[in-house]
Amino acid sequence: MRMWMVDPSVMCRQHLLGEHFETHMFVGSLNKGIDLTGYILNGEFDVWFLEQRHDELVKEMLKRGYKHNSPLPALMGSSNNYHQGYIDSDLNLSMLSEKCLECRKLQEIKLDIPD
Repeated sequence: MRMWMVDPSVMCRQHLLGEHFETHMFVGSLNKGIDLTGYILNGEFDVWFLEQRHDELVKEMLKRGYKHNSPLPALMGSSNNYHQGYIDSDLNLSMLSEKCLECRKLQEIKLDIPD
């Protein structure tokens, strides 16, 4: 599980939907009291951006015409047990580009479009 924290528009379908699913898994884990400190220390999760990230992913999913029928459940316990993590989105963007041809193509297209 991980939060990529890159621009969702440069993620392929598999990675976009995968990260969306994993936001739900993170909430489920938190609600079950599962310790996620390892994910935080490894730069894969930041509890403070969980809801915002879910919303960003859903916005991109809807933009692409995908259906979204899974609102993010509320966090049942306190997320105050976790310090804020750090996710290196530049590193993650590079990782996605290296491991996924579709993500790399989307990144290249995005770079060619003037703002």
